[in-house]
Order: sequence, then structure tokens, then C-alpha cells
Amino acid sequence: MKIIVTGGAGFIGSHLVTELLKKKDQVISIDNFDPFYSRDIKESNIKKHYHSPDFIFIEEDILNTDSIYKKIGNEKIDLIIHLAAKAGVRPSIERPREYHLVNTEGTKRMLELAARLGVKKFLFASSSSVYGENPNTPWKESDTDLRPISPYASSKIAAENIGRVFSETKGLDFTALRFFTVYGPGQRPDLAIHKFFRNIIEGNSIPVYGDGSTSRDYTYIDDIISGILGAINLGFKPSSFSIYNLGNSSTVKLSELISLIENITGKKAILDRKQNQPGDVRHTNADISKSLKELAFKPVTGIRKGLQEFFEWYIAYYKLKL
Repeated sequence: MKIIVTGGAGFIGSHLVTELLKKKDQVISIDNFDPFYSRDIKESNIKKHYHSPDFIFIEEDILNTDSIYKKIGNEKIDLIIHLAAKAGVRPSIERPREYHLVNTEGTKRMLELAARLGVKKFLFASSSSVYGENPNTPWKESDTDLRPISPYASSKIAAENIGRVFSETKGLDFTALRFFTVYGPGQRPDLAIHKFFRNIIEGNSIPVYGDGSTSRDYTYIDDIISGILGAINLGFKPSSFSIYNLGNSSTVKLSELISLIENITGKKAILDRKQNQPGDVRHTNADISKSLKELAFKPVTGIRKGLQEFFEWYIAYYKLKL
């Protein structure tokens, strides 16, 4: 297959590109190296791909689809996997217009590009944040009582709805994959697990919002990639709109997460207690029964093993001697 992956230099995107190239798919990776975090990290993510004859990289913003179209040329594209987005719940509260522009309008433009290129299948990286403060856990894809509490979450719901419109009006096969707190080697430095390891190793305090009782459905990167591949394997269904949860289906309290990281690093965390942050939900938990049945999605990496894998990557990446 010939596949476009937007956000292909990012954490999830670069892992996905690696697996697609292993399968001998041809990949056109698009990324604009958004300055939300270091360009060096993203370039490090993709440098191993450049040797592959099946890999093409385009540095471009997803809002500039005319430019992307010209750079792709006459390539026959089978599938678009749209991972690119403005990331982060808390920053979206400060810059809601920017998040709407990139995450919602950007998705619409990529859908328009799909129609222009004659692409019939489109996978979209959505988020568990769309469920918001829905108390009916574990969350199911059939839930309609969505209660987003951040512009980031709202932008993802809006993008899903635009995908539904394109499935109905353009005959597109649109699949939204709702990711639940993805972590693992190469994780973004702004995310909690990466920050906690860094600060605990360096002897700095870690910010802890609330009393530590909040919980997340942490999902290891390899399991997320297996879910994406499962969605690819569904094949093409014209005028189809689908949603799948990709989570670990079990939760870990913040206090437990910190204890596990302390145990792995052999160092005690210095806690900097803070008030709960606007936009943060207290608990996330995925019902993955639909994904298990239809995508053969079955996460296999528990939190202890996943954190150990991240720690070993962190030590190697930053060339630390502990």
C-alpha cells in the first residue's frame, strides 16, 4: 500500500512509520516540526527512515494542502493516516483558536485533500479526552453523553463530526481511533511520564496536581500501533464511519504511577503539590470490547513493563550513567 502519515515525525507517527516500512508499505510522511517541543527530537525519530527506498518525507503544514498536493504529484494513495495535531489539553485553554484551526480545520483540509487525490480510506487520531467528565466508565464508543472540558477535546470531537460528513457525502471510509494516554520510548517530553522520570532522575521536584487519586488508562505505544494496524486491515467500506477506543482497559492512579517510577529509578520523588488544573479529567478508562472484536486489538504491555521500557530508552537516548 501507499500511505500518507501526517505527524510522521512525532512520537506515535514515527513508531507507526517504522512498522509500515517493515510491512513493505510505501510511506509519505508529512510533518511541519511544530515548535511545541524540540525539532531535534523529531528529527531523531525519523532519521532511521531516510535509508528506506519506500520512505518519502515532506516538511509541510497540514493547512497548506495545495502545497502538499503539488509535492505528492501523481502518486496513487491508498490510505491517509492523520495523526498531526496541536497537542496538549492545558495549552489549548490558553490558545483555543489555534487548536481549532489546526485540529479541526486542518482535518477538514486533509479530508478535502483525500477527495482530491481519490483516497477512499482515512484513519483519524482522536483522543480519550472527547469523553470529558462522563462518569459512566469504562467509556464506550456508543456513548453520546460526551462532555469535553477543554478546547483540545472539543477540536477532536469537531474533527470526528467532519469525518462523518465526508463519509456520507464523499463515500469515504472514515475511522476515528480514540487513543488513551499513550506512552513508551520516544514519548513527548511534555507528558507526565517523561517529565516524572526526568525530574526524579535529576533530583528536581515533580508537579502533582490534586491529591494523587486521579487515574489514567495508560496505553503502551506498541499496543497503540497494533490497534492502528488492525484498523488498516479492516479494508475499505464505502460511506463508512467508525469509532474505536484504543486503550489498555485498566487504570493506574497518579500516586501509584509515581511509586512505580520511584521503584524503577531507585530514587525518591520530591512532590510539588498543586491545585487541579482546568481541562484535566479525573479518570479515564476505555471499554475496548468493540476493538477486540473488530480489530483483534488486545493490549499486552502492563504498566510496570512499559515504564521499564521507557526508562531504558531514556537512559540510552540521553546517554546517562546512573
